[in-house]
Amino acid sequence: MDVVSDAISAVRVGRPSSDRVRVGGSWCARLDPYDGAGFHIVLKGDCWLLPDGGDPVALGAGDAVLLPHGTGHVIADSPADAATVERAVPFTRWTDGTLPRPALPVSREHESEVEMLCGKYRLDHSRAHPLLAELPSLVHLPHRGDGHPELRAAIGLLSGELDERRPGSSIALPSLLDLLLVYMIRSWMAEATAGAWPAVLGDPVTAAALRALHSDPAAPWTVDRLAAEAGVSRPTLARRFTALVGRPPMAYLTWWRLTRAAALLRDTPDPLATVARHVGYATPYALSHAFRREFGTTPGQYRTAAAGRGAGVIAS
Repeated sequence: MDVVSDAISAVRVGRPSSDRVRVGGSWCARLDPYDGAGFHIVLKGDCWLLPDGGDPVALGAGDAVLLPHGTGHVIADSPADAATVERAVPFTRWTDGTLPRPALPVSREHESEVEMLCGKYRLDHSRAHPLLAELPSLVHLPHRGDGHPELRAAIGLLSGELDERRPGSSIALPSLLDLLLVYMIRSWMAEATAGAWPAVLGDPVTAAALRALHSDPAAPWTVDRLAAEAGVSRPTLARRFTALVGRPPMAYLTWWRLTRAAALLRDTPDPLATVARHVGYATPYALSHAFRREFGTTPGQYRTAAAGRGAGVIAS
């Protein structure tokens, strides 16, 4: 595993969802804040995204938007004003069929028609990796010719699956949505002008150390062994890792082991002894002690609470 894959896996809950939306004329839909991440991809036409507490964003064909922290927003045919926000209807009333979608214009070959891929990922932000936590509330990835070819390919494949449900779609769709999330985060990292983690993963020494820790978090790591993996001295690794990541290598390893333990407790029925072995603790008691010190609760209490949250997610 690598840092980005692990960061996503640690917070992902359940299956992602998506809809293909086709509207025209005067329209406006509201998406309330939610515990997850959302996205919109404009396949055709132009529209506006109006994030809560932020400035309106103009979207054109080929643009992708990721809202990694579930920020509430309005998406509409025109920029924000009081009247636009007032007339917004819940987006779910379009997708569940309880509200007719706005009529398409009948002249000029549907010149104002807009087609979008819209969806969301269920995420447990309570244990978010700092890479995901530092993502801005809105990531706008404008369409620029040949830019982000992997993202464009994923969008094309996803659009094709939604156009026509074919054999294997129940596996293909969630897999493509997961791929889409990875490519949107990669695209942000490639263009980011702020934030620590693009710099962290761009530094060869720190990136090598993180790859080693994430590939086998249960290994008996020491700073000396990790420095050897990165090909530098112990002081060099400790200095660069701490400066970029914000905590020393062994402190990061402890935090990541416990974060992985939380994900295993949430997502698997494995007994505590098995979870402890997976994340590098010799006994369930040792894991329980460290877990309570880090998160203020026992592994058993955490698992029970996570099961209750999961039931709520399924019900919603």
